[in-house]
Amino acid sequence: MKRSATALWQGSLVDGQGTLDMLSGVFRKQPYTHKGRFVDEAGQSGTNPEELIAAAHSGCFAMQLAHFLAENGTPAENLEVKAEVELVPGTGITGSALTLRAKVPGIAEGRFKELAEKAKDACPVSRALAAIKITLTAELL
Repeated sequence: MKRSATALWQGSLVDGQGTLDMLSGVFRKQPYTHKGRFVDEAGQSGTNPEELIAAAHSGCFAMQLAHFLAENGTPAENLEVKAEVELVPGTGITGSALTLRAKVPGIAEGRFKELAEKAKDACPVSRALAAIKITLTAELL
């Protein structure tokens, strides 16, 4: 199985601009810029590679944990996962912090945290991000 995305960039790093297209069609000519990546702390001026990594990481982790919880006989009612990817200019991407809020009927707190840690380590995106620090804060509601 292969997935793809295409970036088109025109101009210099600071003054240029680009667009992103995804095979699925979710993005078609989605703009991205230097400002959106390095200047706009609010994150409202367009997407950027780190935001896309965060989306991939949170989605992958949620699916992996859902699988482990179902295997455990305690399927999740709801998993809300936020991934915050940190970019340090001049250094690179240094970490991804996962924050999980979950409704899982019938599971003990200790088992929940054990499976969440297992999912953090096992999801394919976490494995791809092995060069950076990945943290997990998990809350059972």
